[in-house]
Amino acid sequence: MRVTRLVLRDLRRFQAAELEPAPGLNLLTGANGAGKTSVLEALHLMAYGRSFRGRVRDGLVRDGAEALEVFVEWEQTDAGGGTRRRRGGLRHGGQAWTGRLDGADVAHLAELCAALAVVTFEPGSHALVSGGAEHRRRYLDWGLFHVEPDFLPVWRRYARALKQRNALLKSGGGHAQLEAWDRELAEAGEALSLHRERYLGDLAARAVAILGRLTDGLALAGVEFQPGWRRQELSLADALLLARQRDRLAGHTSVGPHRADWRLLLPGLPGREALSRGQAKLAALAMLLAQAEDYAARQGQWPVVALDDLPSELDRTHQRRVLDHLLAQPDVQLFVTATEPPPAVLEAGLAARVFHVEQGRIGP
Repeated sequence: MRVTRLVLRDLRRFQAAELEPAPGLNLLTGANGAGKTSVLEALHLMAYGRSFRGRVRDGLVRDGAEALEVFVEWEQTDAGGGTRRRRGGLRHGGQAWTGRLDGADVAHLAELCAALAVVTFEPGSHALVSGGAEHRRRYLDWGLFHVEPDFLPVWRRYARALKQRNALLKSGGGHAQLEAWDRELAEAGEALSLHRERYLGDLAARAVAILGRLTDGLALAGVEFQPGWRRQELSLADALLLARQRDRLAGHTSVGPHRADWRLLLPGLPGREALSRGQAKLAALAMLLAQAEDYAARQGQWPVVALDDLPSELDRTHQRRVLDHLLAQPDVQLFVTATEPPPAVLEAGLAARVFHVEQGRIGP
């Protein structure tokens, strides 16, 4: 999968800008605050429906504009091994949005997000390891959304049942109503948890190998899934029943996949709290690259990989290892932002298309 054209309008400081990236390594250079990260935000927005720096209404639309617009053209490998050209566009004002995919209107933002796959590593990515559990659930669900066709209906079924049960808990709903939604929540939740556990198991082996190649001082023994209830002792239906009175008092559901998490198994370290910020970044990057590698294995093509502000996130040695690892993969397209070409790129003599970003303009 590779982007051939990217157009952005009224996104942060950009009134209008366009670039045509190379198939391999693309460097976006410029001073701090020039708008380099905004280019990656545009790609991320098309792939996730949100920026990695927050919601659209939180400053993503340029001052004075009604809405931002992003248009992407890309090529991807189809099921028969041929190349398919695709295009997608999104206009988003913070609340209302409209989207087009391959010339047709889309009814759900998920249709756009399912079409273009982008894996992003940015200054906040360490939260995948050191932040709250919602980051780690979102990571699993995004990957499953792209590689497991049966996952999204299960996720939606669970989300609907959870919303209904919570509403009943808040309003003091009757026993029969809660029984019905407990059954629905338990069935969907068990299926959702099984999807997540299997997927995480596939990612764990890849992450162990990748982290071993990226660093000498941080070993990963595996990744442990935490389903959100004591699954080894109880079914989800039993856990919901035992928690019902507590949930009535609290007004929300306290057990289930919406409380799921996972943790890295690090020999010699008590947990993620013992990691330095630099170690957390490397561990998070290994998990993200494992997800990209798994996507490539299942879909027959690599997702687009975006690395924001690479020199400030990783030292020279780790920059070189990351770039060597990625550029050794077949047909991977890579976007890297930096204030100037990273030393690891210059030292290795890597071929790259370089763009200069300055005051809302993108040039060669």
